[in-house]
Amino acid sequence: MTEGWPVADLDPVRRLRVLAASLRFPVYLSEAVLPAPVDAVWAVASDLEHELPRSLPTVRSARITRRDGDRLELLAVGTLGQRARFDVVLRPGWCLMRSRFVLGAMAAVPDPAGGTRFAALGGFRLPGVRLARPLARPLLTLAGDRAMRTFAGHPGLTR
Repeated sequence: MTEGWPVADLDPVRRLRVLAASLRFPVYLSEAVLPAPVDAVWAVASDLEHELPRSLPTVRSARITRRDGDRLELLAVGTLGQRARFDVVLRPGWCLMRSRFVLGAMAAVPDPAGGTRFAALGGFRLPGVRLARPLARPLLTLAGDRAMRTFAGHPGLTR
């Protein structure tokens, strides 16, 4: 063998689409082109402690409890008082958050037509949830679209 393996470079939004398509549990995937530069979008999105409670109505608070380079631990408290510890990978243009029962991710890249293509993914990693996929996916899609509209309406992202 004289040739190496083929390489497929995927930008963060494409990587998020592949992740969404490969998961065995229902998820939402929302995308939007925002009229702000990618640095501005990512500055808002990566401020997890402030933006998660603002964009997700089920999150009352989020606090980073540990940081080691691009690896974080985040404690989220829901509106009903439930708590979840998330392992987070946070890099420029890419965020993956995983708790015992929830998966969330965000990605941002410059859009060729101008502005920033931003995508977000969310889903529940619950036993048996695959069986409820026909019911769960529409509900998750509604929640994801609402979160995307809230995020896109952030004062720092509108022109």
